[in-house]
This record gives sequence, C-alpha cells and structure tokens, in this order.
Amino acid sequence: MPKKKSIETSAREYIEELEEVEQFLDRAKNNKSLTKKDTTWIYEYGLIRMYRGFEELMLDCLVGAVNNDMDSISNKTGILFPKHLSKEVCEFLIIGIGYFDFRGRSGLINKLTDFLPRKHFLVTCVKDNTYKDTLDILVVFRNYAVHSSKVARKKALEVTGRERLGAAGTWLKIDNRLEDLIEKLKDFAKEIHDSAPY
Repeated sequence: MPKKKSIETSAREYIEELEEVEQFLDRAKNNKSLTKKDTTWIYEYGLIRMYRGFEELMLDCLVGAVNNDMDSISNKTGILFPKHLSKEVCEFLIIGIGYFDFRGRSGLINKLTDFLPRKHFLVTCVKDNTYKDTLDILVVFRNYAVHSSKVARKKALEVTGRERLGAAGTWLKIDNRLEDLIEKLKDFAKEIHDSAPY
C-alpha cells in the first residue's frame, strides 16, 4: 500500500521555511553595508520565497487531502477511484502535466473545491476571513514584485488602499509589514496543521 501524504508535516515544514525567511531578513537588517535598494530587493526576494513555499504547501495539502480521502474526490467527480493511489498519481490528478497555479485567494478556493467538498477543513482554513487580507497581500505583492506591470501595481494599490506605491519591497520593509505577514502566515499554517487529521 502506498505511503500517505501528511498535511501536518507539510504545514510544519512551511512554518520552518517562514522562520528561515525571518532569519534571512534579520541578517539583512543587521548588515550596515547594504543600500536601500539592496534592502528593497532582499524584501522582495523574501516575499517570493514565502509565496513559493505557500504554493508548495497548498499543493501538498491538496495532494494529501485527496491521497488520504479518495472518497471525497470520488463523490465530487462521480468517478470511483481506488482507495489507495500514490502521492504522485494524486498530484497528476490535480495538475496533470503542467504546474500548480491559481489566481489569487478566490482562485485557490475554486481549485480546492474542484477536488474537495466545501466543508473540508482545508477549504475552511483558506476561506476563513481571518486570513483573507494576509493571502491577498501575499499573492498581490508577489505578483507586483515579480512582474511590476501596470495591472500588478493597480492590484497592489487596491489591496493597500493607497494612491501611490513604490517598489513592492519598499512597501514591505516599512513598519515591519513583511515580518507581520510572516507571523500571520505562520498562524495560517498552524491552523492547517492543527486541523489536519493526517
């Protein structure tokens, strides 16, 4: 029988990754030779690492949810799947030959509900309004840091409620915004960890 994917382990690993980003930022803040631009880029890189880990967490959680409960996907699709599919097969069911992608928090919710019932703990965690702003800022500012397009800037202005905005890293380094985002994402991952039955 194939080994089952542990959502608890994936959530714990994401928390550890967030702590590594915190340590990275602390080292950067203590480096007096960095310019303002260097620090801006460091904050953008930290955000991109956090987002990459978040995508990985969400894929791992979805794979784990399907892998551990084939009845959910069978009920959702009307196709009777075997009880024991490997993690790799579950991942293929979710992403095919492409990669895991979603458009913002609402897109992530849609992706999750393609495979899981709306009452599933993972869907509930992502839909929890406690984390709405956190997930919106994470996604929007990742896009802004990576693309810097007019569309990305407009979304960043909308999510912050500002009329003007410099670089993504400039906004993130003021008032410990990125550090606060890390703490909220840790809370999010902890909720997933504590809610996961496997």
